[in-house]
This record gives sequence, C-alpha cells and structure tokens, in this order.
Amino acid sequence: MMDSSEELGAWLRLVLTNGVGPETARNLMAAFGEPQAIFAQTESALRQIVPPQQAKALRQTPAGWAELTAETWQWLQADEPSGQTRAVLTLGDADYPAPLLQIPDPPLMLYALGQVSALRHLHVDRSLAMVGSRNPTPQGAVNAREFARSLAASGLTIVSGLALGVDGAAHEGALQGAQAGALATIAVVGTGLDRVYPRQHRDLAHRITASGLILSEYPLGTPPLAHHFPRRNRLISGLSQATLVVEAALQSGSLITAKQALEQGRDVMAIPGSIHSAQAKGCHALIKQGAKLVESAQDVLEELRMSDPFAQVPLALDSSPAASSHQEPDEDELLQHMGHDPVSLDALQARCGWPTAQLQAQLLELELMGQVGRLPGGLFQRIGVA
Repeated sequence: MMDSSEELGAWLRLVLTNGVGPETARNLMAAFGEPQAIFAQTESALRQIVPPQQAKALRQTPAGWAELTAETWQWLQADEPSGQTRAVLTLGDADYPAPLLQIPDPPLMLYALGQVSALRHLHVDRSLAMVGSRNPTPQGAVNAREFARSLAASGLTIVSGLALGVDGAAHEGALQGAQAGALATIAVVGTGLDRVYPRQHRDLAHRITASGLILSEYPLGTPPLAHHFPRRNRLISGLSQATLVVEAALQSGSLITAKQALEQGRDVMAIPGSIHSAQAKGCHALIKQGAKLVESAQDVLEELRMSDPFAQVPLALDSSPAASSHQEPDEDELLQHMGHDPVSLDALQARCGWPTAQLQAQLLELELMGQVGRLPGGLFQRIGVA
C-alpha cells in the first residue's frame, strides 16, 4: 500500500501519461524500477526503452495530475467503519490479488474499498465469477441469487460487476449465504471508487464493503464510460477460477467476460434456459461451444472439484419454492399449465380453459407470492428456485 503522497503521485503520473499503457509501463519498470526512478531518468535514457514520443511525454507533467494526487491521498486518509479499509494497490504489493498476476494485462494500480486485507489470502480456486443480463427474466434473477447464496455458503467468493440485474442478484445472494468472516463477494466496477454506479446499488455497495470488497482500476472521479465496462470484465474473470454465465442474450457483455475467461485459461459454465427466451440464447451458444452446462450449485462445485456433501445445495432448476407449501388446487393446476417457458395470457387460457377473470386473479396471487413473474410483451413465467 502507499506510504507517501510522493509515491502515490509517481504511480499516478505513470498511469496518466499519454501514450504509456500498462505494457509500456511494465517495460519501463523492468528497466528502471519503481515509477519514481523512471521519472528521474533523462529523455535519452528513456528512449532506450520507449519511442521518442513516449519518452518526451514521460518528461512532462500530465494535466490534472497534482489535483488528482491530492484528492486520492485525501481519500485514502478518510475514516471507514471498523474492519473496512481504503487502499491503492500496485503491482508487487503484498495485498495485490495474486490471481490477477496470472493474466496477460494486470492493472498497474487497483483501488480497493472494504475488506482489503482479505485479498492477501484470495486464491483463484476459491472464487467464482457470476455474470449475466442487466434485464434478466424473473427466473434468471432467482437463479443468480440462489446459486450465489449456496455457493458462498460452500466457501466460494462470488465475483461480479455491481451492474443491475444478474450482477446485483449475485452479490445479494453471496451476502446472504457467506460464512462468518469469509470474503463474501467482490464487485469490480468501471468507475472511480468515489461514486457508485448504478445509483440504485448505493445501499448494496455499502453492504458489500462490510463483508466483501469493491475494486476498480480507474482513478477517482472516473465517470461510467461505456468502453470501461468491457475492459473491467477481464478483472472479473481474472480473479476467478471459472465464470458462470447465468443468463445472457447473444449480444451481451457477459459473453465478452466468458471469452476473456477462456483466453485467461479459466473455465466457463452456463445455466440453460427456455428455447423461447432471447435472454437464454447466449448461454445456449456458450454450451454449444463447450461451456459446462450446470443445473445446480452442486454441478458448479463438482466442476470446481469442491463437492461438499454438507454444502447448502439448492434445488434443481425445475423445482418451485412452493412445491412443499400448501397451495390451493387451482394454483397448483395453473402452475402445471404454465410449464417453465414464458407464456401469454391467451395461450394460458387456451391450455386451462378458465374464465379470464379467474385466470387473471390467480396469476396476480401467484405473482404476489413470488411464484410467477411478469415479462415484457404481456408474458408470464413460472419462477422456481435454482
């Protein structure tokens, strides 16, 4: 971690210098050592390692550098609740997450908020990335939450991106199921850590820092720029032994994460869905390409060679949370008519033959009980625990 504002300033200057990316920066450090030593070099010495244009840029002070250094140093000194820490980690720090050192382009700097000391003990074989649609079906959201809850109870750290939809559900499930004292979940974000994006997850972010961690490679003040999110996905997969895609369309950022996982030598798993759901097509494409099809948390544990007979393993995908509860016969019959694919009101009425008013009333009751979800386009879908 940073011992002084001068050390912090040197690292920030290296990161902010135009034309100097992570690979160039690593080459410079291999030649000269820490960033402070790099900036002590003459332009002639720098040209031995980098092109003239980059050598000239390194001799100049980036715009806004002094202000950002002061702001970041002040941020580091701010008090956090007991057990929570703010830190800026650099390559070589003891707390820098070891799994990221195995990927081709680890970030030079990582900003961390929460249980930072736990990073020292983070092992890639005890963490799992969970990603998926920002607009999941009701079943997809349930799957994300319940898989994460059960896997966290089995000792895994759940890594995701704090986005709406599957990401948020995965973080929530991990917080619910985590063992006492364990690193429940890691949120890798695409903004500076002085802001929460999306705003709807402000409370979730605060809860994550209490028993988990939020990480970013972007300096304070960085807004949510679109091109940052695909890049941060390599950190989500890089921190994890495997990536589980819960639900994803064919054109989805989750498939970028899966691709990056494969490039990093990590495993990819996917949960299948309805053949009629656009949100399942990405998962089906991954399965066709060789991703492991999983239907339960136990499948994930077995794939990770962590099968635990005492783990809290959720029910299979086709089970319902109300299967063992007391239901009115009509409700049970209606669920049978629905099946597990999205269905319109007209199609459902054709199957069961009920009057419209009775059917709508039963659907509303099941929706309020959390057993049926309402989808765009006037569709309904039965919800079961994953």
